[in-house]
Amino acid sequence: MRALLLIDLQYDFCPGGALAVAEGHETIPIANRLSAKFDTVVATQDWHPAQHKSFAVNHPGKKPYDVIDLAGLSQVLWPAHCVQGTPGCGLHAGLDLTRLTKVFHKGTDTEIDSYSGFFDNGHRKATGLGDWLKARNVDDVVVMGLATDYCVKFTALDARKLGMNVTVAADGCRGVELAPGDIDRAFADMRAAGCDVVNSAEIS
Repeated sequence: MRALLLIDLQYDFCPGGALAVAEGHETIPIANRLSAKFDTVVATQDWHPAQHKSFAVNHPGKKPYDVIDLAGLSQVLWPAHCVQGTPGCGLHAGLDLTRLTKVFHKGTDTEIDSYSGFFDNGHRKATGLGDWLKARNVDDVVVMGLATDYCVKFTALDARKLGMNVTVAADGCRGVELAPGDIDRAFADMRAAGCDVVNSAEIS
């Protein structure tokens, strides 16, 4: 069985959002075209408390994109984004929500960030996505969304670690690119882990 994983297609990651990814909105029609090809479509959603410690505003004297140690892990400090209950947290209205089978929240623990749709960044707690897919005999996933060099990458890598076949729809992803080359490195890391990186038109 296979499933489509739509990663964080939320307003705060689209132009005008609190942590806007350039051209992030261009992933939405690609998500809708792919969704029509799948019986199982899962969306992940950043779902942060306002006090989340990955937010620069919660560290006096720090600014967005500074890097700190958080719970023993290197942590980029982000602008506050996808705060529970805010419009920016919502899935983009252009997304065909009728195709969604399930939505999984991540980043709900104030103490640790969660880029992956499967685990927090320390692999200390699971979101439930892995068990949910396993219960449905899903062993093949297509991954796309926002952002290439963070949540898409770590979701794809964790899916591989869980033994799944992973295809990444490259044209359905957009990246943050904090440092030049981050997006290209993310695709290289996914390929090195055994992910197929393709154009969405190649996915039947």
